[in-house]
Amino acid sequence: MPDESTLFLEHQPLLVAIGYRVLGSHADAEDVAQEAWLRWATTDQAAVESPRRFLITVVTRLAIDRLRRAHRRHEVYPGPWLPEPVPTGKLGPAETAEQRDTVSLATMRLMNQLSAPERAVFVLREGFELPYEEIGRALDLEEAHARQLYRRATARLSADRERFPADPHRHRELVARFLQAARTGDRAGLQRLLAQEVTVWIDGGGKRSAALRPVVGAERASRLVLGTLGKYADVALRIADVNGQDALLVRLGGEWQVCSFETAGGLITGIQWMSNPEKLSLFSGERSAS
Repeated sequence: MPDESTLFLEHQPLLVAIGYRVLGSHADAEDVAQEAWLRWATTDQAAVESPRRFLITVVTRLAIDRLRRAHRRHEVYPGPWLPEPVPTGKLGPAETAEQRDTVSLATMRLMNQLSAPERAVFVLREGFELPYEEIGRALDLEEAHARQLYRRATARLSADRERFPADPHRHRELVARFLQAARTGDRAGLQRLLAQEVTVWIDGGGKRSAALRPVVGAERASRLVLGTLGKYADVALRIADVNGQDALLVRLGGEWQVCSFETAGGLITGIQWMSNPEKLSLFSGERSAS
């Protein structure tokens, strides 16, 4: 039988993946996975029927507790709070379309409106296809209550999620055209790529200068993007795979930031711009773009 550390390491990518989807923070997800390891190491493992089920239960409950505390912090957060972007290769299991959707930055932003139990049930069901019986055991809920929470979560998300059913090829083309227009300062070309009611959310976390409210409208959004780039002499842009989709890495003054896009109907409908350095540590080693 594998020793305790081997068993845990086998499940660690799954635990971090669950924690990240529930919390919207890769750093916090690694923390709750580490806490789960400490619980596992001090448990009578011979009495554990299923290590996988035990570890999923522990990490999910830890994530819910942390998420409840985080919701209170988000209420006083300086400006829009956005989920931490992550290079796709660090995201863990995402074999199905549903799993990839639960890790997209657009869906994760919307999930912030859910209660902690709703978000956990949604993630475990939609992102990892766990049966309701197992979800109920993990969260100490009746199976019927788990079903009810999932229905409530999907109902709250459905209207907004329908706004960005992006085709990957069309999404990739729009990001490439956005990159070209941004590089050349083509404001008219940039504006043509944007839906009339496009929204830009900028998360500076109080660490970087950023709009404290979402910026709405194609004209204002294009002016904001080119105005921001125009403030720096050292600017580089390149496309990267972030949270399962093409996104834009933007280097301003020697530091990388991330722009992710919501697209539908052949246009960009939303831009999430992450400039908070505390949420960009996974991109700090990026090489310069040409």
